[in-house]
Amino acid sequence: MQGNPIFMEKAIALATENVTSGRGGPFGAVIVRDGQVVATGVNLVAATNDPTAHAEVTAIRNASTALATFDLAGCEIYSSCEPCPMCLAAIYWSRCDAIFYGNTSTDAAAAGFDDAFLYEEVKLPLSQRRIPTINLLREQAISNFEAWRKYAGRIDY
Repeated sequence: MQGNPIFMEKAIALATENVTSGRGGPFGAVIVRDGQVVATGVNLVAATNDPTAHAEVTAIRNASTALATFDLAGCEIYSSCEPCPMCLAAIYWSRCDAIFYGNTSTDAAAAGFDDAFLYEEVKLPLSQRRIPTINLLREQAISNFEAWRKYAGRIDY
């Protein structure tokens, strides 16, 4: 699988324009299906005060709305930069078929966007992570999954 440079060029242009317009960070993403752009996204973290508004997540949200589905199988994502751990997880959850990226995570770190610590955090046992992560009321919380298993109208994902 090779990808189409035209779509990567669009992701790169979106990222650059996002910076020069003053809207946000230097990240852009394009979601394509059957050779057609389905949706785009740019980094809107500062513009929206939403730490999850990375370009890839924004593009996934826009594509899901455009296609009226959470399942983006058959789509490819072109990102101006190698996806961070959050975006990578979102791409996997969306079921995109391929990821094409421009800048590497090393390039991002050199520009002040270093997410290497996140990769290290997820490898640690819960008790050793920077943010305390404590299991609480599991016996009660399990009722959520019991209700889900019984719910006739559920849509598995």
